[in-house]
Amino acid sequence: MIKSELVQQIAAQNPHLYQRDVENIVNAILNEITAAMAKGDRVELRGFGAFSVKNRPARTGRNPRTGEHVAVAKKSVPFFKTGKEMRERLNRNGAAPALGSVAGDGQG
Repeated sequence: MIKSELVQQIAAQNPHLYQRDVENIVNAILNEITAAMAKGDRVELRGFGAFSVKNRPARTGRNPRTGEHVAVAKKSVPFFKTGKEMRERLNRNGAAPALGSVAGDGQG
C-alpha cells in the first residue's frame, strides 16, 4: 500500500472527512515522526511499533567492481520495531508462513 492508497482508504472509512483533510492529517503525522527522528528521538505508537534512529559508524568498504577500498562515512538510518499487538495479529492462525518455512517441507 502506498500513501495515496492509505489516504483513500481512510477517507472511504470516514465519509464525514474530505479526502484533502485526511491527506493533511496523514502528512502531519508522518512529518512529526520524521521531525522527531531527525532530532534523535524515539517515536512509540503502542500496539503498532516504535521508530528510532540507529547510528552506523564510519568504516572502510570495498568497491565490488574494482576491489578498491573506499571510505564510507558515518550515517544515521531509520529503524522500526513492531509492537506486540502487531506481531500477534501478523502471526495468528491463517497468516502467511514465515520465509523459509513452507507447509510440508519438514522445516519448523
